[in-house]
Amino acid sequence: MSDELAMDDHTKTDSGPERPIVTEAERRGFLDRFLNGQEAADEEPVQNVDNAPVALEERIVDALRQIYDPEIPVNIYDLGLIYGVEVDAGANAMVTMTLTTPHCPVAESMPGEVEMKVRDVPGIGDVTVDLVWDPPWDIEKMSDEAKLELGFL
Repeated sequence: MSDELAMDDHTKTDSGPERPIVTEAERRGFLDRFLNGQEAADEEPVQNVDNAPVALEERIVDALRQIYDPEIPVNIYDLGLIYGVEVDAGANAMVTMTLTTPHCPVAESMPGEVEMKVRDVPGIGDVTVDLVWDPPWDIEKMSDEAKLELGFL
């Protein structure tokens, strides 16, 4: 074999064994699953009629339900802080979110935590988190389960 690098879409070799190219998101997801004692998920995203990865959106919602507001014992998804989750055909995620108030103590850290948690979802490419204040959050945006947990039902 020559000293030149052989490259295609999946491997890169330089006279050594072929290795798959792994994205940073895949590497972080693998490490997170390894540290938590979980098996790697080999599921392919299900495509809807618009050819959008539906399974990825559902996995993102599951990941967002693992993030809790530090002052309220409810996850941010059921609390109504997530206004939208979109995944394009390239598996890039866009999360639109708000906070209970602009003066929330986690205003600077929560969007970054959301980005990291979504980035750890296997199969996700780039992640964009858009923090918006309009419409403002109110109790009506909470799920019934969250309202029940907090005594509003």
